[in-house]
Amino acid sequence: MSGGWGTLRALRRAQELSGQRTRRGTARRVLAFARPFRWDITVFLLTVMVGAGIGVATPVLAGRVVDTITGGGPEAGRAVVTLAAAIAGLAVVDAGLQLAQRWYSARIGEGVILELRSRVYDHVQRMPLPFFSRTQTGALVSRLNNDVIGAQRAFTSTLSGVVSNVIQLTLTAAVMLTLSWQITLLSLVLLPVFILPARRVGRKLAEITRESYELDARMNATMTERFSIGGALLVKLFGRPEEEADRFRRRAARVRDIGVRQAMYSRTFFVAMLLVASLAQALTYGLGGWLAVTGSLSAGTVVTLALLLVRLYGPLTELANVRVDVMSALVSFDRVFEVLDLTPAITERPDAVPLPAEAGRIEFDDVHFRYPTAAEVSLASLEDVAVLDRTHTAPVLRGVSFTVEPGQMVALVGPSGAGKTTTSMLLTRLYDVTAGSIRIEGIDVRDTTLASLRDAIGVVTQDPHLFHDTLAANLRYARPEATDEELWEALAAAQIADLVRTLPNGLDTVVGERGYRFSGGEKQRLAIARLLLKAPSIVVLDEATAHLDSESEAAVQRALATALTGRTSLVIAHRLSTVRSADQILVLDEGRIVERGRHEELIAAGGLYAELYRTQFQTTDSPSTPVAGD
Repeated sequence: MSGGWGTLRALRRAQELSGQRTRRGTARRVLAFARPFRWDITVFLLTVMVGAGIGVATPVLAGRVVDTITGGGPEAGRAVVTLAAAIAGLAVVDAGLQLAQRWYSARIGEGVILELRSRVYDHVQRMPLPFFSRTQTGALVSRLNNDVIGAQRAFTSTLSGVVSNVIQLTLTAAVMLTLSWQITLLSLVLLPVFILPARRVGRKLAEITRESYELDARMNATMTERFSIGGALLVKLFGRPEEEADRFRRRAARVRDIGVRQAMYSRTFFVAMLLVASLAQALTYGLGGWLAVTGSLSAGTVVTLALLLVRLYGPLTELANVRVDVMSALVSFDRVFEVLDLTPAITERPDAVPLPAEAGRIEFDDVHFRYPTAAEVSLASLEDVAVLDRTHTAPVLRGVSFTVEPGQMVALVGPSGAGKTTTSMLLTRLYDVTAGSIRIEGIDVRDTTLASLRDAIGVVTQDPHLFHDTLAANLRYARPEATDEELWEALAAAQIADLVRTLPNGLDTVVGERGYRFSGGEKQRLAIARLLLKAPSIVVLDEATAHLDSESEAAVQRALATALTGRTSLVIAHRLSTVRSADQILVLDEGRIVERGRHEELIAAGGLYAELYRTQFQTTDSPSTPVAGD
């Protein structure tokens, strides 16, 4: 009973989706994807046309075989053999054409998949950081897999089916009218039975297909989140595998229900079409047989008409289903185009200029910033919500201005939510300022090339990411051409070369998902080694030692001392002990710089910095030791 109720729920869901349609211009954009394959498509369609002609010629020859046999005569045997040889020859040619069609359809289809996937992947890589923080990864992966493959069918089975069936239908109808207009008209009486339900079923199946893709995407999102190392760890720590299994089963059950519904719609329609075709064939045999008995038609003509009738209703059935296939393909293309139509928030201007090789001077000039709304950076279908939030958040930065001279270390400190990390993200153009400007060597970062900005700045975060690959591959992500010797030099400078040498596979050791085979301190030092390989002129450290134990922090600090030598650095610190030696400390609170100066000056001023410092060290500093003297 549960499956029946699930189907009823799916039917109600279809009514909710009944207002959805593909967007205007989708078909035109689909044709643009076909342009690079126009010559392959031309050859492909020629083979389809010839194959359709053979499909009509074979029944005609079969009818002549019957007429020759029934007519008798001294040359009948030779004529029958000749006709049979012609039928065999056509079969061989048709087999070769089918192989050629398959080769071209595969070439075209796989080419379209490559182009679509490449474009979507490249476009997604250019999306702003909030897009990834809001989007379900599984839903996005589904667009690259299920929807792209669904779209690909438009250039393979659907395209060949339309051309082949139209040609075959036209030739078949023309030949049948020539042989017997009475039987042809009688067979077409049932044609409305094909067309009328096809229109409704086509719309319904398009709605079902869209819902099916959305449900698949949600199920994929669940698996992606739960199968990641972080998700699996959370499930195990909170001990709720039964609830997780039940939640997944409910989502999988919805996929099952929509799949059953989709299959039944398609099969019921297809069976009904075959039934109508069989009834029409029975009428042909009845009327044709009566005409043959009365001498109006030959027996061979009746056989030819009966065989051609299959060729008539077969294309009619396929063309009726083509609407379904086309609508499904357009839905797939529409979902892919949804992603491609999202405008990247960070773009490179046509007249962008590269930064100088040794760029080091940083200026923040009256910088204001608020985070973009969900509607500005995401899609509702990728977030599994009905409507995206359009509410503007409060400003995070309010008139921030400061300068970092080449080679200086400037520290950003302050309470949580003050805007420290946001400031570093604006420097690297993960976001763009809402107002004001950020300049490196006097050039606004929005006027520089993205490649030169990326090369000039290196970042180490509090939770550095490592790909599920070898140590060498993760390090070379910063500089692909680096030699093994250079890798070892970077590891030595990052204070982790000795550890890597103890590993059985050394540089070829696979780090595991997100580098979970290494401790937090070890990952930080690997990230520093990666930064040293990149050799940027500006370094951003975002809470690089925030969650490390004392021993790991000491090792990381030694590595950082090497990494920061001779470089301009912007250091975001929670542990104020790590920034005592900074050339300038900026204290942020509620998006504004409320204090600035060196460690001793800020302690003596007795403001927010002094309060934060005393709060952190009140349990470790000796009461008899003046704080300002630390």
